[in-house]
Amino acid sequence: MTKMTLTLLASAAIIGTGLSTPAAARAVAAPVPTAAEEAAVLDLAMKEIAIRSVRGEANRTPEVAALVRDRLIAAGWAPGDVVITRRGETATLVATWAGTDRALKPLVLSGHMDVVEAKRADWQRDPFGPVVDNGVLFGRGATDMKFDGALLVSAVIDLRAHGYHPRRGIVIAFSGDEETVMATSDALAHELKNADLVINADGGGGTFADGTDTPLYWLWDGNEKAYADYQLEVTNPGGHSSEPRPDNAIVQLAQALVKVGAYQFPAEQNELTKPWFERAAAFEADPAKAAAMRAFAANPHDAAAAAIVRADPDLVGRAGTTCVATLLSGGHAENALPQRARANINCRIFPGHSREAIMAELKTVIASDVVKITDVTDGSITPPVTPLRADYVVAAEKAIRAAWGKDIAVIPNQASGGSDSMFYRALGVPAYNASPVFTRRDERFSHGLNERVRLVNIKPALTFYFNLIPDLTK
Repeated sequence: MTKMTLTLLASAAIIGTGLSTPAAARAVAAPVPTAAEEAAVLDLAMKEIAIRSVRGEANRTPEVAALVRDRLIAAGWAPGDVVITRRGETATLVATWAGTDRALKPLVLSGHMDVVEAKRADWQRDPFGPVVDNGVLFGRGATDMKFDGALLVSAVIDLRAHGYHPRRGIVIAFSGDEETVMATSDALAHELKNADLVINADGGGGTFADGTDTPLYWLWDGNEKAYADYQLEVTNPGGHSSEPRPDNAIVQLAQALVKVGAYQFPAEQNELTKPWFERAAAFEADPAKAAAMRAFAANPHDAAAAAIVRADPDLVGRAGTTCVATLLSGGHAENALPQRARANINCRIFPGHSREAIMAELKTVIASDVVKITDVTDGSITPPVTPLRADYVVAAEKAIRAAWGKDIAVIPNQASGGSDSMFYRALGVPAYNASPVFTRRDERFSHGLNERVRLVNIKPALTFYFNLIPDLTK
């Protein structure tokens, strides 16, 4: 395999910012995870998954925070250094490990404790009854992101137990409503806006070769698309269903939804998505799709290439703004003409565009005076792009290759989904999403049914953190 590095991207960023690659640090062997340390990760992850930390009635996110707090205090953190703050029905957790040089800004290790809803009737197993079957952990939060959170917490605990003393302070910061309104995400970013750097375990990640536990490539996210919700609404006086007329609210809304569904926003690329298409094409099994990815990277206005890219759910989000209908309601009685019909359009906006501009574009596409469009986005912002930092790029590549003991391809990425990182970026704090967990392409079930993760990840993921955290704090 040809060695794939971040040379093109990182070099451009380094040259553009005047940074230089740091000299190699004094060689100090990273700890090797023990069997007990690996078992502690699984224990914490299963205990967290068993707690139903879902927004709404009986939200138990504060219990997840208490579980993590107790684990940290048992490992040597002073009670005053682990702060749980109740915020409505949820909570945040901030755990501080002071560095030897108090003048240095801290490294923040970020994640979230809440998960999306999961209904027992829909799942093969109880989503909040974690179970291990044939080396795979099943349960809500297995990939998003209680397993990742357990890895991060356990790695910091293990580093402390192995006698590591960070020069730069380390802060574990977990939000409690990242999957919904992100109010705690915003609050944490403001509380920790003096951070030097944020490493968010909620994003990035690796891909295994199909049907195996052999790593193919690893992604880290240096940017993400903005999130937006727009409500489409048609109102009507209604009437008796035996006297239908042309201006039916449900029909008019349906006509608008068909237009939105058929519309494609202009294809785009940037300094993250272009190299992603170039490098990820090497791992695409379908020759036609791989060729289209390379052609799209060379020219995003290549209509044939764009059509193939946009037909793939794994690729379409990197090709431009996307908007899709996600919720629908209408009418008030079986025997009455509808007085109101509503739909939610969820958009993931390519960097460089405002929510106002996308709403204006949707109005043009729908072209109907009877359809009212309202921005109902809750808890999202449009973050700036994080400038690339050479110290992070070098440390991340070293860590992921140390984790697996091989020359894994590393590909920079722009995430299509949102994360806590957007709030740090908005305050000028560099934030990178860098989960060390690998998944098979056919086992990606975050937010979906029967979420799972392969336990073969535990030892390499701990090794990843045993390398990355010291390199960024020593």
